[in-house]
Amino acid sequence: MKTINSFRNPLVKVWAPTQLFVFFIFSTFSLAQTISLQSFATGFSSPVEITHAGDSRLFVVEQGGLIKILNANGTVNTTPFLDLSGLIGTGGERGLLGLAFHPDYSTNGYFFVNYTNTSGNTVIARYSVYAANPNAANPSGTILMTINQPYSNHNGGSIKFGPDGYLYIGMGDGGSGGDPDGYAQNTTINVANPSRVFLGKMLRIDVNATVAPFYSIPATNPYVGQTGKEEIWALGLRNPWKFSFDSVTGDLWIADVGQGAHEEVNKTTTPLPNDLNYGWRCYEGNASYNTSGCPASSALTFPLIDVNHSTGACSITGGYVYNGAMYPNLQGKYLFTDYCDSRIGIVTSTGALSYTLPFSGNNFVTFGEDLNKELYIAAINNGTIYKITDTSLATEDFEKNGFVIYPNPAKESFTIVNTNNIITQKITIYDLSGKMIMSKENNGITEIAIPTVTSGVYLLKLTDTNNENYTTKLIIQ
Repeated sequence: MKTINSFRNPLVKVWAPTQLFVFFIFSTFSLAQTISLQSFATGFSSPVEITHAGDSRLFVVEQGGLIKILNANGTVNTTPFLDLSGLIGTGGERGLLGLAFHPDYSTNGYFFVNYTNTSGNTVIARYSVYAANPNAANPSGTILMTINQPYSNHNGGSIKFGPDGYLYIGMGDGGSGGDPDGYAQNTTINVANPSRVFLGKMLRIDVNATVAPFYSIPATNPYVGQTGKEEIWALGLRNPWKFSFDSVTGDLWIADVGQGAHEEVNKTTTPLPNDLNYGWRCYEGNASYNTSGCPASSALTFPLIDVNHSTGACSITGGYVYNGAMYPNLQGKYLFTDYCDSRIGIVTSTGALSYTLPFSGNNFVTFGEDLNKELYIAAINNGTIYKITDTSLATEDFEKNGFVIYPNPAKESFTIVNTNNIITQKITIYDLSGKMIMSKENNGITEIAIPTVTSGVYLLKLTDTNNENYTTKLIIQ
């Protein structure tokens, strides 16, 4: 049994308040990498989800029932976007847990939430933004489904729209420990509690229906025609606390919280098959757990990554495949972490795994992706949202094209040299959150004055006369 919000004493080691640097080398590829966490916003109460609505704002879900707007400059709107605290059941792993904006949000204003109500049951509901105020939502929602929960833990929580336009809903096995009632493998409806057939499953629904229950069943769902369980897309999950779709490939990545010895990351490549069985409670990770009455192992989908608890892990937090433009060394790699192990894991598409060193003092429970596919991570214990950056920013193009800057670190100025005689027409300096600090036309000038730029690590982008860009890291003392 694990709870996502049972706080542990924070570790005493404290790193720099705005930047946490940690260096690591991938064993499977040659580039040395550097992950940095830059404090982007603070003051949140148990943040458990970060997402966007197709614009520069981030929406931060607090477990107690508030959805807050975090602006691109790091400020937080005083008035919450939506307050559902009066509907939320608390304690254990309950709360407001998931948020997903409709793919056509810009025109229909719909978004969806996943919360546990005051009876402890999972609710999937639809809400809408006020047409006259994009920073406020109508507090009256429409409930699409309510799923009975036997215990207070393993509620899942994530909801995401897939590349097919359908809403995917991750459901835990109902809680306690070891799935005592066998819900994750069960497909027989219990008349007394019919909705419990959804426990331990990934559900998939089409939310574009205009009449009650305001969703329909995708024609390719594996149980179409079997009333009461048509919503099921896959089974065999323990607690898929966080899952995501690769915004480029459409692949589905599910981080499923383990029992007592293993955490796992499952990758399902597009086009997504139907009727998958991810194996719980038959297997925990790749290890057998309770195989009584289970299908043959050949009928199960095993994880891409099995994380043993000997590493310090206890409750995995899934992230995203990085598809942003700012950090080319991270592109195509999946990031995850763990509530008890504050390292960030980096996984290649083929399953090669490496770790950062710990970001001590943080209990991470969610990642987030913004409009530009840049990534964020939040700690539930201190309410801080960090932006994930890569400080090994000297790209191959920068060096391959003969660019050098010196001194680096710089103080009041630096010089640009290019052995290939490429003439730059513009330089731009960004901080690690992506905010532009300085931009100037330089018309081939090699010495750049920076008397007003404060100490720190920055991105330096050079633009040549053919509008080609070259980016590297600039340190200012």
